[in-house]
Amino acid sequence: MTYGFIKTACVSPRMKVADCLFNSEEIVKSAVEAAENGAAIIVFPELSITGYTCGDLFFQQALQKSAENQLAYIIKETAKLNALIFTGLPVFSTEGIYNCAAAIFRGKFLALYAKSFLPNYGEFYERRQFTPFQQNMKTRFINFAGFENVPFGTDILLQESNNPSLKVACEICEDLWVPLPPSSSHVLAGATVIANLSAGNEIIGKAEYRRTLVKAQSARSICAYLYANAGMDESTQDMVFAGHSLIVENGSLLAESTLFSNATVYADIDVERLCQERRKTTSYGYSVNNNPLKQDYTTVYFDLENQKENFTRYIDSHPFVPNDKEKRSQRCLEVITLQYQGLAKRLRHINCQSAVIGLSGGLDSTLALLITCRAFDSVGASREKITAITMPCFGTTDRTYNNACALARECGVTLKEVRIADSVRQHFKDIGQDENLHDVTYENCQARERTQVLMDYANKTNGIVIGTGDLSELALGWCTYNGDHMSMYGVNSSIPKTLVRYLVQWFADENDSAVLRDILDTPVSPELLPPTDGKISQVTEDLVGPYELHDFFLYYLLRFGFSPAKIFFLAQHSELGKTYSREVILKWLKTFYRRFFSQQFKRSCMPDGAKVGTINLSPRGDWRMPSDAMATVWLKELETL
Repeated sequence: MTYGFIKTACVSPRMKVADCLFNSEEIVKSAVEAAENGAAIIVFPELSITGYTCGDLFFQQALQKSAENQLAYIIKETAKLNALIFTGLPVFSTEGIYNCAAAIFRGKFLALYAKSFLPNYGEFYERRQFTPFQQNMKTRFINFAGFENVPFGTDILLQESNNPSLKVACEICEDLWVPLPPSSSHVLAGATVIANLSAGNEIIGKAEYRRTLVKAQSARSICAYLYANAGMDESTQDMVFAGHSLIVENGSLLAESTLFSNATVYADIDVERLCQERRKTTSYGYSVNNNPLKQDYTTVYFDLENQKENFTRYIDSHPFVPNDKEKRSQRCLEVITLQYQGLAKRLRHINCQSAVIGLSGGLDSTLALLITCRAFDSVGASREKITAITMPCFGTTDRTYNNACALARECGVTLKEVRIADSVRQHFKDIGQDENLHDVTYENCQARERTQVLMDYANKTNGIVIGTGDLSELALGWCTYNGDHMSMYGVNSSIPKTLVRYLVQWFADENDSAVLRDILDTPVSPELLPPTDGKISQVTEDLVGPYELHDFFLYYLLRFGFSPAKIFFLAQHSELGKTYSREVILKWLKTFYRRFFSQQFKRSCMPDGAKVGTINLSPRGDWRMPSDAMATVWLKELETL
């Protein structure tokens, strides 16, 4: 497996009811095709060798024997495939007939899973033909289809020998629809992948319900769920089947077939990601250790060969920003609401009706002002009590200055201008700094002077300073310590730069604002160096790298703890790989790790600010890291790429 990815497939093949010979040929043909497309786990529907709708024909010895023989045929004909295959059939024994799923691999009969919960309501009458396998019954070993000592039951784990992250188990159709599905026990025993062989008929609204059910079970179990459903060739005497198959990973839908298409669906699931999620979610580990239904599982091993390179999983190049316009608009509204409600609570708590913001005409301060306006509106405070201070200095351009002034007027806040050049020059004189030397001291003196003005004016007006810095800047340390790094409440502290732009765009669309659109078109810059011909000379992304790359790196570093090599692999397989060369991505990934490790001291004392997404760097919440940690291990791995 490449970085924990394994390609899976759910297949609804052509079939003829009760024609085991025809069905087995189609199963073999479909398995070969799926394996050639790189699938290493292939799931067929419930009772796929006979067909689900055989009714009382399941009592016929001829059908029972044919199903057994054709399973042996399928095992033989798929022996050269590098794939774990699940197919369904009836299995007869002295106590009755069981509805089963056979797990086969490279000519081996690994296990026979029996269905526990048989539907016997509405249009279903499975208890008429089948015997349920009770969950308190222990797995036993049987001889079947020419194989001896095949594990038979429910408590069976299929373990890939070379990868402890890949553990597969199975349940059958109705098993999922009960309050405590077998898959819940499977995942607590360590399964990361659940196969479900199903024959769910289609009625109005059932597809959406089925989708919700599979996603919910996958999410609460932190597993991949492969749901293969019976297709259109089942008997329509009383029901219609649509072949609705799904592949879901931790609640996220990776692949889904169109109803009545009988299409095979493929998806690259990431078992490494699932294991990382389980480690981080401590309540999951608690559930494992305090499982009241803890059972002894039979473990069966299988050996997958390395998969051929056929990676097709969609990797979102902007993981913080939904692609769909409607979803993005809804996400923006949710984020904005969380931001201003966080600030509103702080305002109510300290009985504060005055706020101060340094307004530069850039994206971050623009968003901070817009959020503060909403917070003041929500607590019934006048926007005139919000003071937007513009502080022109050596790097300020007419464009950003005019936009800052126009935005303040448009928002109905108080605008104050404090020109800080003379104060900064006096400070240069005090510390012996040459004004013509445009070094880090030259820049930081301006940033700290801005913060001093804001803090002191907040004292004067009995208000608080609203921070404007965003999550991406905190990750890279792209802020001046005790300068723009400091505030009394940071409304943007968990907003990545790529999302800031869309949030401001949302406000621009909502208010049809020309000034906001011009701010969106302005290059991102701290404006600490003199302009060139009146235009911004200091473009942030030229110095630290593209924010869309850094936000991508940050997401996979913090959200899943992925290795540098895996993050590099994912970036190359996303749209970023089409925009940036391999060398450019690697260059900025190295920069990201160097800056992320060296700048922790700034994050260790960052101001309060509400978490609004899955990623945050607050030392009081999501991220605790020593300021003296070395990046050696991470950078060394990058040197091998």
